[in-house]
Amino acid sequence: MSTTPPTITFHDGNTAPQLGLGVWQVEAARTADVVCSAIETGYRLIDTAAIYGNEAEVGQGIRQSGLRREELFVTTKLWNDMHGHENTQKAFKESLDKLQLDYVDLYLIHWPVPKIGQFVQSWEMLINLRNEGLIKSIGVCNFQPHHLQTLLDKTGVLPVLNQVELHPGFQQSELRHYHHDHAMQTQAWSPLGLGTLWDNPVLQRIAEKHGRTLAQIVLRWQVQLGNMVITKSNSPERQRENFDIFSFELSAQDMADIAALDQAGGRLGPDPELFRLPKAA
Repeated sequence: MSTTPPTITFHDGNTAPQLGLGVWQVEAARTADVVCSAIETGYRLIDTAAIYGNEAEVGQGIRQSGLRREELFVTTKLWNDMHGHENTQKAFKESLDKLQLDYVDLYLIHWPVPKIGQFVQSWEMLINLRNEGLIKSIGVCNFQPHHLQTLLDKTGVLPVLNQVELHPGFQQSELRHYHHDHAMQTQAWSPLGLGTLWDNPVLQRIAEKHGRTLAQIVLRWQVQLGNMVITKSNSPERQRENFDIFSFELSAQDMADIAALDQAGGRLGPDPELFRLPKAA
């Protein structure tokens, strides 16, 4: 069994590692070192965002790593107060300048912000930037099926992925089915449930059975579902632990037991229909 992340192929033909490092809430002063240690561990996907305030330091960490640019997959995101054609173009170029890169592998609309009602205009600009070669692939975060359908109806172009809150307590099966039916990739943020799962007896039992940590069990569950996963840790030791999930496999019964943990009201983060400007993942 492989000990490195599988590669996911998007519907646009581009590829990405299934497992990546996220830097939400990583202090800017620590970000370059965190990115360097993750790359040393083996991570090749680095996920940041304009609102995180550490794009420049992500770029610094990439340069310090010594890896060739084409060996890395870099994601950043458009924040909610920069929707619309001109604002999106401006925000993207600011992110590119901070990263000091010639292109990003993936650019995402961070939230749909339907009350503003400009996510289609932003999407149109992402398509233009992709066509210019400044972005390899384009996607979204926190979009619901009707938001995704609106993009398809208005532009004929669907995101390669939708990065959403997804963990054992909130499994988003309806949304994942929409993604599957439209050849879109599901990518999980806060895949460990923001610390709410540590005392779950089902997960503890499965972890003991496999001689693994609870975090490793949940991350393994994510990748066996076929999800891409963004994990966050400042600790090199924890980064290595989170990365070491490809040398074991959960049984069908393990997967079924975790599936039973889903809760209709299990969302821990903001509601995409209501969320506008405050800082969030």
